[in-house]
Amino acid sequence: MGVTKEQVEASLTSKLNPVHLEVIDTSGGCGSSFAVEIVSEEFEGKRLLERHRMVNAALEEEMKEIHALSIKKAQAPQQWNPTPEDSSTTATNPTTDA
Repeated sequence: MGVTKEQVEASLTSKLNPVHLEVIDTSGGCGSSFAVEIVSEEFEGKRLLERHRMVNAALEEEMKEIHALSIKKAQAPQQWNPTPEDSSTTATNPTTDA
């Protein structure tokens, strides 16, 4: 049996304390391939490669059974622009005619 989406979420949550986390099992349910979007304060001041290494390190045990991990986003909260699907609140920019 492969890794579950819940296992990936639990490991990332406990080790990186994300403010946003989306894990998608792209393997069709066998647990061998995942896509991840993660936003965490832990990434502040880190380069993209360092962030990806942090995600991989957080999933060290799971990676023994995962064949493919696609990190779609690994951002600090200041970089993250949530879409309406990510957040129930959206910022509005009022426009004025001059």
